[in-house]
Amino acid sequence: MSATSTTGGTTTWRNWAGNVAATPRRVVTPASVDELADAVRRAAEDGLTAKAVGTGHSFTAAAATEGVLIRPERLTAIRGIDADAGTVTVEAGLPLHRLNRALHAAGLSLTNMGDIMEQTVAGATSTGTHGTGRDSGSLSAQITALELVTADGSVLTCSAHENADVFAAARLGIGALGVVASLTLAVEPAFLLTAREEPMPFARVTEEFGRLVADNEHFEFYWFPHTGNCNTKRNNRSTGPAAPLPALRGWLDDELLSNGVFQAVCALGKAVPAAIPGIARVSSRALSARTYTDTAYKVFTSPRRVRFVEMEYAVPREAAVPALRELKSMVERSDLRISFPVEVRVAPADDLTLSTASGRDSAYIAVHMYRGSRYQEYFTAVERIMTAHQGRPHWGKLHTRDAAYLAGVYPRFGEFTALRDRLDPARVFGNDYLRRILGD
Repeated sequence: MSATSTTGGTTTWRNWAGNVAATPRRVVTPASVDELADAVRRAAEDGLTAKAVGTGHSFTAAAATEGVLIRPERLTAIRGIDADAGTVTVEAGLPLHRLNRALHAAGLSLTNMGDIMEQTVAGATSTGTHGTGRDSGSLSAQITALELVTADGSVLTCSAHENADVFAAARLGIGALGVVASLTLAVEPAFLLTAREEPMPFARVTEEFGRLVADNEHFEFYWFPHTGNCNTKRNNRSTGPAAPLPALRGWLDDELLSNGVFQAVCALGKAVPAAIPGIARVSSRALSARTYTDTAYKVFTSPRRVRFVEMEYAVPREAAVPALRELKSMVERSDLRISFPVEVRVAPADDLTLSTASGRDSAYIAVHMYRGSRYQEYFTAVERIMTAHQGRPHWGKLHTRDAAYLAGVYPRFGEFTALRDRLDPARVFGNDYLRRILGD
């Protein structure tokens, strides 16, 4: 049986934000690992590159190709849930929202996750998707084993005990080492989180940042440019009972205000930039304090319907507050008009070769602009601040860094590129983005 395939170079793929497009020579939708391996093998034989895409939530061209585009919508099986071992094995194209529901039905949960559930499991892990956690890291750091289809069509089974060097890199491989076919993730018994969300002045958040991180399992905050206001969120485990938000309050805050009204506000700001500071002062006070207790994945995640472009940098934890204060000062000195809040999260050091938290406790600083807005001046200024603090760009978000810079902030960078040379010497999985960030 062969994978479903279309040819002719007439299908244009676009990412979620609409800032990346690609017209591949052919599109394939394999339904098994054998079909996936065959698709890669045929691409190599035809002298074409091959790239797998997920739901396109990355803002970079990491998945773009003019060769063979591999779509994962037929690779979505949950192969097994082992409560005793604390693992779940899934195929690469399974969306996170389906994984979360299946785990919940089995009385299990991921330890930590980002705030978007629409991504595929492999897409999220391959680019380093993360949430916030004092002690728990990214989705990639929760992988215990994986299957990787390499450039010659071989299938490598990788774990800490088998092909360990590949495992260390391929858990967050940016699509450079092969196509992930399946993943095994660590899980644990389902748990409740109590979320405490409240406004807090920027000065207080930055002064108490270290304590807020240390005292909470999951701490994050949003600063609203052109104001001194932040919204904070503290998530901690709870023995219950569950006390979810009333349906009306949840709809008002998470749908009407955070999506519907915010969409209108962003559109107005794009049309009339001078109105943004005033809008920001109102927006930063629109969401009042609230506390609720619910299933972990329902607290970790939230709907994101307003489309935007994003840049995010990981800086050493101790650099977070200085970098934030510089960012705030830069905005205040400039003529920039920023309608999106700045998001700040944390992660512990991990042992993944090219994780943004590799070898160091990290803080993440993310900036956004409404889709279609001119973002370059803002992002360039932010990037200048972050790189001065040895910042590492999120692999799926906009940045201008190249291999020369990245080799200086990743101690294991050469280890990754050497592995790439071994697994994909002909660059079957190459594209312009990988050429820039990894060299050739």
